[in-house]
Amino acid sequence: MSKRTVVMDLALLLEHFPEPYLAALFGLLVGAVFGFSAERSSFCLRAATVEFARGSLGPRVAVWLLTFSTAVIWVQGARLLGLFRAEDARMMAVTGSWSGAVIGGLMFGAGMVLARGCSGRLLVLAATGNLRSVVSGLIFAVVAQMALHGWLAPLRQELAGLWTTAGGRNVSLLTALPLPESGAILIGFGFAAAALWLARANRIGVRVLVFASGAGFAVALGWVLTFSLSQQAFEPVSVTSATFSGPSASTLMFFLTEKPGLDFDIGLVPGVFAGAFLSAALKRRLKFQGFEGEGQMRRSMLGAALMGFGAMLAGGCAIGAGVSGGSIFVATAWLALLCMWIGAAITDLLVDQAGKRAPA
Repeated sequence: MSKRTVVMDLALLLEHFPEPYLAALFGLLVGAVFGFSAERSSFCLRAATVEFARGSLGPRVAVWLLTFSTAVIWVQGARLLGLFRAEDARMMAVTGSWSGAVIGGLMFGAGMVLARGCSGRLLVLAATGNLRSVVSGLIFAVVAQMALHGWLAPLRQELAGLWTTAGGRNVSLLTALPLPESGAILIGFGFAAAALWLARANRIGVRVLVFASGAGFAVALGWVLTFSLSQQAFEPVSVTSATFSGPSASTLMFFLTEKPGLDFDIGLVPGVFAGAFLSAALKRRLKFQGFEGEGQMRRSMLGAALMGFGAMLAGGCAIGAGVSGGSIFVATAWLALLCMWIGAAITDLLVDQAGKRAPA
C-alpha cells in the first residue's frame, strides 16, 4: 500500500466521520486486533520475565519476542516506505525522563509480578471473566489518573525531573547510536529469528505464532493510522499507538465526566476488551474467576497500584513503553523496558521463589 493510497482513503473517511470519532474508531480497531491476538497467544510480559528469571527460555519468552520483533519490523518498514515518522510520535516529541524510566520501570516490573499480569494482560483477562483482573485493572486506572492529574502528580513530576533528556525532546536510539537507515528493521529481524528459534525449540504451534505476530502488528497499525490522521486532520492529533496507562485513566474519566471527548485512547481500551471477549467466547474460555483468598487480594491490589504509578512515571506500561515505544526506538522506553524485566525478576526471586523455598 502506497502513501498516496492511504492519504486518499483517509480523506474519504474524513468526509463521513468527524476527526474525533474517526480517531476513536481507529483506537477501537487497533484495540480489537490487539485484544483478540493477545488472548489467543497468551502474550504477557510478566510471564516472559518470570520464565526468564527462573532460567528458562520457554514459550512465554518466545511469544513476547515474536510480538516485539513483529512490531519493530512493521513499524520500521512503514517508516522506510514513508507511511510513518517516528519523530512525530507523542512520546518522542516530549522531554524524556531517565530517572522516571528507571524508577517507574522497576515499580511496574514489581507490580506486574504481584498482580500476576501487566496492565494489558489484566485487561485481556478481565474480558474473559476474571474478576481479579477487573478489580486490579480499576485500581491501576485510578492510580494512573492520580499520578497524571491527581494527588500523586507532584511526586511523579519530582521523580521524573531528577534526570531528563536535553533539548525538550526524547532521545532516538536510531540517531544516538547511530544506526544506518535499515539498521532498525534488521534488529527487528534479528529478534524475530531468535523468537522463531525458541518457538521451534519449545514446539509452539503456528497459530500461536500468528496471533503473537498479530499483537505486534496492532502496534504498527496504531502508529500508521494516527500518523496518517495527524497529516489530514484540521485539529492537532496525537501520534500514538497501543498503551494502557494513559488510555486506562482517560477511559475512566470518560465515564465520570459530563461531556467527555473522543480520541484514539478512548477507543483503544474498549477495543481490547471486545477483541479479547470475542476470542475467548469463540474458544469457550469465558469463565468467572475470583480471588482465592485475602492474601491474594492484598497482593494484587498493591501490584496494580505500583503499576499505575510506575507506568505514568516511566512514560508507558509494558505495552506502551515496552513494545510501542521500543518499536520506534525511544531511548527512555528501552531503558524502562529493561528496568521492568529487572524489577520483575527481583520481585519473583524475593517473593514467589522465596515463598516456595520457605519451610512449611
